[in-house]
Amino acid sequence: MITGYFEDLVEGKVLESRGRTVTQADVVGFAGLSGDFHPLHLDVEHAKKARFGEPIAHGMLTLAIASGLIELSPEAVQAFGGMDKVRFLQPVFFGDTIHVRSEVASLEQMDDSCGKAVLAITVLNQRDEPVVVFKMRLVVGTRPRTA
Repeated sequence: MITGYFEDLVEGKVLESRGRTVTQADVVGFAGLSGDFHPLHLDVEHAKKARFGEPIAHGMLTLAIASGLIELSPEAVQAFGGMDKVRFLQPVFFGDTIHVRSEVASLEQMDDSCGKAVLAITVLNQRDEPVVVFKMRLVVGTRPRTA
């Protein structure tokens, strides 16, 4: 979570987001937006015979919800620099409530106006089990100078 300017960030600081329950409506809506109509997500009978025994949320939907749970200061965050080392560890089922744990993994001053922050992100379900992990890179502005 980036709630301040670059100079307010501290390596190792850990923050937790609020939770968000993933619903069947979320999955159906995401299928329509993305065009991903794989039966693991939408066909209950197919999913019953598959690995997890019931429909699961799209991995990309889980990432999208997680990105919305990560609080980013509109005054300070200047750019999204990408995601690295994305790993899907467990499925997210309809009715699971996910939240995000963010740790400031590294900070690098870029120039006088901004720096690069790398966050280690863990998306957890309601049992505090990790379902997705990744690194997120952000460009974060420094506090504006007053004249």
